Amino acid sequence: MYRFILASQSPRRKELLENIGAEFEVIVSDADESSVSGDGITPGLYVRELALIKAAATAKKVLKDKKAVIIAADTIVTLDGKILGKPKDDNSAREMLSSLSGRKHEVYTGYCVMRVKDGYTVCKSVKTDVYFKELTQEKINAYIATGEPSDKAGAYGIQGIGGLLVEKIDGDYANVVGLPVSALADTLESEFDINIL
Repeated sequence: MYRFILASQSPRRKELLENIGAEFEVIVSDADESSVSGDGITPGLYVRELALIKAAATAKKVLKDKKAVIIAADTIVTLDGKILGKPKDDNSAREMLSSLSGRKHEVYTGYCVMRVKDGYTVCKSVKTDVYFKELTQEKINAYIATGEPSDKAGAYGIQGIGGLLVEKIDGDYANVVGLPVSALADTLESEFDINIL
C-alpha cells in the first residue's frame, strides 16, 4: 500500500485531488524556488524543475515512510515567452491583465511523482492555451478590487471570478487551475502501477 503526500499548500491543488477521490495528506515542501532560474530554458522544463525541488524537499521530511508517494507541482503563465508570476501589487496585476487582454497565453504546470522507498521519480509538464476576452480598464479594476488576482500566477484564477475574463481554452482546464489530474493519473498508472480509478 502507498500513502500520497501533496507537497503544496495550494487549496486549488488540494481540491483537485479531492475531486478525483484521492486520499492524501499535505506536507508543504519549504523548497527554495529561487534556486531555479527560468532563464534560457523552456517553460515546460522550468516548471518540471520547480516541481522536482519541491518533491525532493518534501521527501527529506518523510524519508522513513517507505509507503510515501509524493506529488509536487508548479504552475506558470507565459505570454510572448515571458513568465508572468504572481503580481507584487495592484499595479503589477493591472499591467499583467492589460497585457493578457484580447490575447492568447499559455499555462504550464509541471508535476513530479516521487516514490520515497527507492527515489523513483517521474516529472512531466502540461501546457494549456488560454484566450482572454478584450478587457476594459473598468473590468480590470473591478476584478482587482475582488482581491482574487493577488496570489495567482498571471493575476487571475480561472476557477473563480477570473473565469469571466476567459473567452476559451485549448487543453486541460484542471491544468490551468494548477494540477493536470488526468495526466497525473496516467503517470501514476503507467509509471507507478497505481490506479486512481
